[in-house]
Amino acid sequence: MQQLKMPQTDTAPAVRTSLQERRPRTLKHGDSFGLFDRAGDLDGLPGSPEGLYHLDTRYLSRLSLTLNGSMPVLLGSALSADNTTLTCDLTNADAVEGPADDVSRSGLHLRRSKFIFSGACHERIAIRNFGERPCRVRLDFAFAADFADLFEVRGRTRPARGTLHPPQVEVRDVTLAYTGLDMVTRRTALHFAPVPDTIGPASAGFAFELPPGEQRVVFLVAGVGDGPLPEAPVQEADRAFHTALRASRRALRRARARAAKVETSHEIFNEVLHRATADLGMLLTDKPGGPYPYAGIPWFSTAFGRDALITAWQALWFDPEIAHGVLDFLAETQARHEDPANDAEPGKILHEMRAGEMARLGEVPYGRYYGSVDSTPLFVMLAGAYLDRTGDVATLDRLWPNIEAALGWIDFSGDRDGDGFVEYQRRTPQGLVNQGWKDSGDSVFHADGTLAEGPIALVEMQAYVYAAWQGAACIARALGRPERAVVLEQRAAGLREAFDAAFWDEALGSYVLALDGRKQPCRVRSSNAGHALFAGIAKPERAARLVHTLMDPASFSGWGIRTLAVGEARYNPMSYHNGSVWPHDNAMIAEGFSRYGFRAEAARVLEGLFATAEHLELRRLPELFCGFPRRNGNGPTPYPVACAPQAWAAVAPLSLLAACLGLRFDSALGCVEFQRPVLPGFLERVSLRNLRLNGASLDVGFGRVQAGVGMAVLGRDGDIRATMIS
Repeated sequence: MQQLKMPQTDTAPAVRTSLQERRPRTLKHGDSFGLFDRAGDLDGLPGSPEGLYHLDTRYLSRLSLTLNGSMPVLLGSALSADNTTLTCDLTNADAVEGPADDVSRSGLHLRRSKFIFSGACHERIAIRNFGERPCRVRLDFAFAADFADLFEVRGRTRPARGTLHPPQVEVRDVTLAYTGLDMVTRRTALHFAPVPDTIGPASAGFAFELPPGEQRVVFLVAGVGDGPLPEAPVQEADRAFHTALRASRRALRRARARAAKVETSHEIFNEVLHRATADLGMLLTDKPGGPYPYAGIPWFSTAFGRDALITAWQALWFDPEIAHGVLDFLAETQARHEDPANDAEPGKILHEMRAGEMARLGEVPYGRYYGSVDSTPLFVMLAGAYLDRTGDVATLDRLWPNIEAALGWIDFSGDRDGDGFVEYQRRTPQGLVNQGWKDSGDSVFHADGTLAEGPIALVEMQAYVYAAWQGAACIARALGRPERAVVLEQRAAGLREAFDAAFWDEALGSYVLALDGRKQPCRVRSSNAGHALFAGIAKPERAARLVHTLMDPASFSGWGIRTLAVGEARYNPMSYHNGSVWPHDNAMIAEGFSRYGFRAEAARVLEGLFATAEHLELRRLPELFCGFPRRNGNGPTPYPVACAPQAWAAVAPLSLLAACLGLRFDSALGCVEFQRPVLPGFLERVSLRNLRLNGASLDVGFGRVQAGVGMAVLGRDGDIRATMIS
């Protein structure tokens, strides 16, 4: 494949190998994740993304299993419905190479099961002889660890690396180690059970005779954390394997127990929703203040500010604990001081946090990096929405100093020239050129394709500031600060007028993408304008025209709304941000449609993304896909290096469904409201269960009734009620 060259400051990884071609299997727990091929191996080849990773370092780059000297034949592999376990079914090559009546003679079956939990990858290989005669079995593992930084795997080159140490080999253990230039020694500990017949610095092997109908089991644990590995015979290894697996699944069940559940009349859509909740559950990482969604695998399995804030916003209706965890973590990591090397300014909210060698050395600025212009107002927006959803005044009272610090950043550092709009311009040459969610180097430009020069004021940024001031005003009133609330409301009203005058373009039928450093508008039709509906800054009289523009075939591909409309100077349906389709972007825009009463259009967006998921493996929506138009008989075109799963893509179907139903919560009245709900054409019925509010819970169902939608309360526990406005 031809390599696509991208600037070093882009977040889009260079296309060195297509994840879509590989269709890798992904496992994650905490700060560790694995990217395996379909047979459960890691190929160890140059340019390959496969590996077992921990805290932005690849701790295992090769793990290949051979049977009697040959690669086993893959029969099939699958992730469990809850994403905890990868199971691969394999057989020996003779079983398919010999004549049909010879299969039973050499029919060996391998079942390979693996999962990641608490800093270790646990693997169980069960091999059974389905043949009629005993056979000699040789099972060999080859392994290696390059300890590459994640940014090296993504394509960065380094002038120097640290020291790989000679492997330490014991009876059943091999320890691989590397001391980086940051003077940190990272170790991978491989533990086998039973004791291998051969073991060395790069391989371990088992040899045994397997009678007909008999099974042997081998275990491998690859530890990348600091915890001790088991020292046990096979029976105890089997017990340890299943004990760790049960612990992993128990943690997921606890998270799911607190969240709302959705069931519909469409089996495939149910599969989409189940995969979405499983993906979100896998990406949630426990922090002291609560669950925090890591952005995506493989490139973004770490704490991002913007991604987590949007994910928590979209998940707020069914699991508000995620918002609590996100707000707590981002308040704790909020910038306190000015640091141009990291684009940090007092009050600013984190963009990205990395723990690998390159970040620790400053080779990339992302150790604790603040180069996003929108995370700060989104933080305040989420705080206001969390209060509306939960009524949790105590948490907001604790966070109020952080909210005021964020508002202070908006007023001073954010508004660089004092014109009332918030702009960005990077302060370090290593930082991101563009600092909105479309952070590719070529994503902000004028109608003729000329790149905009900063400081740049993005359309969605002003919308988020408007919503942040509105949300902060509600918080201030709840905390007994009415004077502060009045000031914030006045600021929001003034911004709305100034925004409309500067950003609305009647000829485009849309808000412009941005204002450049000379206050010249970037007259480009983009999905960014839809965020003005999402945040509520758009004047009501603009809404119908903007919705029409976004749903025009130039923007709406049939699968979803493109980031950039067909016909714009830099339109490219295969680009990262200039013509592709992003599920989270569509979900936010559809929420804006719903806010302004265009729920039928929100339902069309949901239908397009559902049709996308129907065509994709595991029914999983990726980070993005190409913006080619929808054609009968063809599925969507994948983007080659899109993360899957990706947190804000995972929650998009759930967010879209809530937008179609016009779902709102009123914690003061203990009421769940549904405003003029609609159902997309593929759904006849929807049930929402375990909707929690103020310690009570509610089950409610919807179904088609003549030309509209009817609602019924299916159950309740505590003081809670449901209303529908038709």
